[in-house]
Amino acid sequence: MEQKKQFGLIGNPLTHSFSKKYFDAKFEKENITDCEFNVYPLSTINELPQLLINNPNLIGLSVTLPYKESVVPFLNEMDKTAQVVGAVNCIKISNKKLMGFNTDVLGFRQSIKPFLETAHQKALILGTGGASKAVAFVLKEIGIDCFFVTRNKMNNNQNDRLFSYEELNVNIIKAFKLIINTTPVGMFPSINTAPDIPYQFISDSHLLYDLVYNPVETEFLKRGKEFGASTVNGLSMLHQQAEQAWRIWNRD
Repeated sequence: MEQKKQFGLIGNPLTHSFSKKYFDAKFEKENITDCEFNVYPLSTINELPQLLINNPNLIGLSVTLPYKESVVPFLNEMDKTAQVVGAVNCIKISNKKLMGFNTDVLGFRQSIKPFLETAHQKALILGTGGASKAVAFVLKEIGIDCFFVTRNKMNNNQNDRLFSYEELNVNIIKAFKLIINTTPVGMFPSINTAPDIPYQFISDSHLLYDLVYNPVETEFLKRGKEFGASTVNGLSMLHQQAEQAWRIWNRD
């Protein structure tokens, strides 16, 4: 029997992931019978080489938290966008060489475009990990000014575009009409948690975007909606980036 083409997802933890369900459904709907998608939880990114040895038929990997940046040294090449962003969420494996891409960029760009208005000139990005870099890359392309919020400002004090959560006040929230959560806070199973921002200063001119898609409406989005904000979750971004990954994995 012919070996199936293998695809998969690496990260830790992977209990929140919709990727396997997404690709299983795609394969069934499109009658793709020669492919298989699995999840590979890695306790450390250093387990990646052994994973590849154990699964020689792997030709494509998605990368999720917390490895979008730490996977970079394991790659043979990166495309230009991934190089600029400094984070990778898609790997094409060909002749034992690993090529890194960032499909979060396309996914985020396509999913947020319909919701942007003239009021959204400045963005507050919650988190400083790999996903935040893809978000900032897209917003800068569009011409939106980006600042970041972090729990670990002491480790990033060279960055003057950085707030700690404690610094957020009425003036900052009023100045930034676009607030994007790129952290896993609020993700299943911790669905009653939310980033620690002063929600009482949110208004109906705000747009809150959460990269988390499980649950569909996070506590972050619920609290924003209570004060009149428009809200968007990360489900459309997930679909867009997954389809882009599929195109990358299957092109020559």
